[in-house]
Amino acid sequence: MRGTFKYLRRLLLASIVCTLGAAVLTYAVDPLQLFRPSRLVAFYSDETRVQNAGLIRSQPFDAAFMGTSLAIHFRQSDIDRALGVHSLKLAMTGSNSRQQSFVLEQAIARGARRVIWQMDDFIFVDAADIEADPFLSVDLYRGTAKGIASYVFSAAMAKESAFALLRSLPPLQEPLTRAAPYLPVKFALADVDDIYALPRDFDVARDYNAKKTFASFAYITSPVRSRFLGEGYGYDAMVRHFERDAVGLIARHPDVAFDIYFPPYSILQFVAMRDASPATLKIVTDLTAVIAQRLTQLPNVRLHDFRAIKAVTHDLDNYADVIHHSPVIDAKVLQWLASGEYRVDPKKPTASLDELKAQVEAYQVPRSNLP
Repeated sequence: MRGTFKYLRRLLLASIVCTLGAAVLTYAVDPLQLFRPSRLVAFYSDETRVQNAGLIRSQPFDAAFMGTSLAIHFRQSDIDRALGVHSLKLAMTGSNSRQQSFVLEQAIARGARRVIWQMDDFIFVDAADIEADPFLSVDLYRGTAKGIASYVFSAAMAKESAFALLRSLPPLQEPLTRAAPYLPVKFALADVDDIYALPRDFDVARDYNAKKTFASFAYITSPVRSRFLGEGYGYDAMVRHFERDAVGLIARHPDVAFDIYFPPYSILQFVAMRDASPATLKIVTDLTAVIAQRLTQLPNVRLHDFRAIKAVTHDLDNYADVIHHSPVIDAKVLQWLASGEYRVDPKKPTASLDELKAQVEAYQVPRSNLP
């Protein structure tokens, strides 16, 4: 019996030593750069809800770029050139207004004096309270004891730290850097500019074309799936979320300039709602009318609406589905933001929305193009 307890004590002691050793390794290497900019070869992850916590603490910036998957492929270098800022891209796929507002609050606290915010109706759907959000660790962003403990005692982070340490050795640096994208590690990107960006030699025509867009339209308007067009949409709740997460954030920071834009969805996104879920279309148009009216009255906001640019939104070769536009349109968005060409006039806040509604009403789907 004594022998059994002796081995158990040794096992327990060994487990404690290994756990503490892994924690020390993670703290020393700090792959997320939560405590300090990397002293080794810095690598980054596409898991933006986690990576953003480290970026906000380790990167120099004066502007924050926020959005959903419609803003995820922008490169910081392109944003900087077009808008004359030193940006930090914080876009998160599928993110809601609570998550976006929380992350922007952290970025503003660390020095962002300008926010470029891709905003659409979907981000205001009902979602978990930020304190209980299972997909975003507020404690990690806040640097609380709980957040730090979850980081340094993470087995996954210990693995990333060990790999980063190996990658820092000169003989291994080049081969492991090349191999990183194909290995089971998350911190594989060597350049912060590459976070969730498409490769520079990406074949745009292959993945963005009218055939894919029409296929997406047929899919979402199918009778067995069309109910999902309005999933999570409720006008009163969405207005409340807009007031809390967008207007509340803007009002708390009157010294920060906000450039907010409605992205150029393809016309088929709105036509899908028109044909398969008209109640959802009404919620979207009513909600964005309120958003336009409220935001254009705030002195530190410039609102831009790209939804009625017919030359773009009716050219379905610009899209991979009914909403996601190509990198070519990314570049145009930055040009429009810089020029202010499609800035919403505070005296006519719903003019572009009225134009969009007329286009949606008049549009005829070429059935011959549907799969």
